[in-house]
Amino acid sequence: MDLKNVLKGIGFNSKESSVYLAALELGASPASDIAHRAKLNRVTTYDILDKLMRKGCISQYTQRGTKIFSATDPDALRENYRNKYMNFKAALPDFRRVSGTIRHPRVRYYEGIEGMKRIYADTLTAKTEILNYADSKSIREYWPAYDEEYVKSRVKKKIYLRGICPDDEVGKSVAAKNKNNYREIRLVPPSEFSFTNEINVYDDKVGIISFGEDRTVLGMIIESTEIANTQRAIFVMAWEFANMRKAR
Repeated sequence: MDLKNVLKGIGFNSKESSVYLAALELGASPASDIAHRAKLNRVTTYDILDKLMRKGCISQYTQRGTKIFSATDPDALRENYRNKYMNFKAALPDFRRVSGTIRHPRVRYYEGIEGMKRIYADTLTAKTEILNYADSKSIREYWPAYDEEYVKSRVKKKIYLRGICPDDEVGKSVAAKNKNNYREIRLVPPSEFSFTNEINVYDDKVGIISFGEDRTVLGMIIESTEIANTQRAIFVMAWEFANMRKAR
């Protein structure tokens, strides 16, 4: 491994890399020895040693009137750069606010049956499993060919689904076919948990479809890593709750 290139990757220039490596190889040494090992003149070496001391990469002490220089241990150097990185990472939201680059969720709206189908078509691009709150009865009333046109496509693409739906006649029928349809559905009492929409969480997206009393269908896809991850966490809690209810 070319150590000079590694050092350049964390902000050293060519001469700084040579001086640091020379000091590391020699151990505690006067500037003249470091200059000789780095193949640089003494004046240039002193200047670079001073810069590296300000960076925390070199330390100095005096022995019998001679300045002695030591390279900072690489592990300590790594920790120093790690701390700087963590501080920068923590400050990113503030930098984004200053530059006006705060990421806002991207929201796409859909209406009608065809709009609903477009939302489901997008879930078929998922690279992750789909987490689903299902109104199994309504989706099949609005889209009679749902199992043939969507479920089979999802199974063919091997996109796994975990879902929670009401423990009604349709829900029981859907859950009974879990194994053949590459999914696991858990049932919850409809008297306590009434679902009037479909929610699918996948990748960095949340797809929502609402079935209105007047037969209107509205939906949206929200693209946001933060929102999707929050919805995943909520789903996991609901998933475990559904399992506990099943065990009773």
